[in-house]
Amino acid sequence: MNNRFSDSSQIGIVSTFSELVHTDFKGEMNALCWYRDLDGDFKEIIDRLSLKENITEVYPEDLIALQLSEKGNIAREIILNDLQLLADFGASPSLNLLKCYERDDEFDFISTDVYSFHVDRSPIATDTFLCTYHGAASDIVSNSQAEQKILIPEIRTKLKELFDGPSEEFDDFLKENYFDLHYQVQANAKPVNLGLGHLWRLAVDHPKQQVLPCIHRAPVENEGEYRLLLIC
Repeated sequence: MNNRFSDSSQIGIVSTFSELVHTDFKGEMNALCWYRDLDGDFKEIIDRLSLKENITEVYPEDLIALQLSEKGNIAREIILNDLQLLADFGASPSLNLLKCYERDDEFDFISTDVYSFHVDRSPIATDTFLCTYHGAASDIVSNSQAEQKILIPEIRTKLKELFDGPSEEFDDFLKENYFDLHYQVQANAKPVNLGLGHLWRLAVDHPKQQVLPCIHRAPVENEGEYRLLLIC
């Protein structure tokens, strides 16, 4: 399959949902893409929905209640099918209408919000699934092109200044505040934008994971445009 993701050793390409959930991560590959060229008018769905907060969860019954054109109905059926596939697989998918996420600006030397490159962590064996149907899409970056922020000397020094406990508890402090999940990309790094309509599975940091977790970030939203995002 020829597409712009094929050249990355980090990304595996599949053509069915079954392949997406049953293909094992291995080596450098910690992101799987069910590559799709979707039909349908997803913007019409956004235009029919009401944003109640910066992030509004949209439920299947909300979608079903919408009066849509033929193209809008195609988009709706795609979303409902994706939600059902993931639910049947045992995941707990959420469809979000997004204006923006909350920013973390408490410290000027490290950020722990989703706009910062980060990995997801779970105490159980799981993966992150996501699909952007409309709006700006997320980015991932190869693990070889990024460094854990807590290992950068000047950042680590400032974190130690924040911490007022015994040195043997410093690592616990970093985990409890999610500092260890965030990464600094190298100057020559080439992040990959995940694009629209593709359903992605990203490796998560958990005890049984055989590969490095996938480093990713939420995009800065396009001005005046909401995102429609499936995630679990």
